[in-house]
Amino acid sequence: MEDTLFISLSFIRAIIERSFMQYALITGIFVGFLAPLIGSFVVIKRLSMIADTLSHFTLAGLAIGLFFINTLGLPLGDPLYLGMIFAVIGALLIEVLRSYYRNYKEISMPIVISLGTALSALFISLSGGFTSSVYNYLFGSILTVSLQFVVIITTTTVVILTLVFIFYKKIVIVSFDEAYARLLGINVGAFQFFTTIILGLVIALAIETVGVLLVSSLMIIPVAGAMKIGKSFKNTLFIAIIFSEVSVLMGLWLSFVFSIPSGATIVLFNISILIMVVILKKLFSIYQIQRKQDKESQHSA
Repeated sequence: MEDTLFISLSFIRAIIERSFMQYALITGIFVGFLAPLIGSFVVIKRLSMIADTLSHFTLAGLAIGLFFINTLGLPLGDPLYLGMIFAVIGALLIEVLRSYYRNYKEISMPIVISLGTALSALFISLSGGFTSSVYNYLFGSILTVSLQFVVIITTTTVVILTLVFIFYKKIVIVSFDEAYARLLGINVGAFQFFTTIILGLVIALAIETVGVLLVSSLMIIPVAGAMKIGKSFKNTLFIAIIFSEVSVLMGLWLSFVFSIPSGATIVLFNISILIMVVILKKLFSIYQIQRKQDKESQHSA
């Protein structure tokens, strides 16, 4: 008990005294908010695999950035910027393929993820193979984020929140029923275009937190848990954000205590919440059925 209290106090002291812990906490809070916010609309549209697709295409941009920097010696700065550009390109490519294959829209994602994976493998090899930078991009490295990244994620969060606040009703209508949205005169194509770009940017930024291989989990799993207990879309969205934020904070704390990867810890805690929700929901359903049967037996008696 005393050891746990001491470690907890050390964690709080580290956040107060060390700038890299402060950057990690701020980044985690913002990503923990943005991921389920955008993920909720993704789930509604039944496009859960799009997060994995764009994360792999973002990795291609990061790998090409590393190739330019490490092999060609070009002063490009942070490869993340090229990764963000590739995230937007991948999002646009998906929309183009979805419009081309109208009756088989889901085929767009395997095509884009295959292209992204192939480019990633090629340029990772050309830039020196599997390095620590590549490992961080695959599994995340929230404790190494810079002040510059904190500014980027803060600005992105403010912009996205503003857009969602202004266009919330239209976004929900388009997500639930595109045909009805067109009847209301909403430009569905434009909304899909901009929301897909926003999704790509959020995924590119979330890669710094949990990495390419886990970013879709950060967006989808809190929503999956919230869907089991949410009474409405707004309620589900609110619960998903709470689940995500709790997972981020507990993931950071556990990674500090046990010196384990923060990205994997955040996702595992998310999954733990999902399992708990499913079990409690099942137990509650059994309790309700039992209670109903008891009432019926009392009435019959």
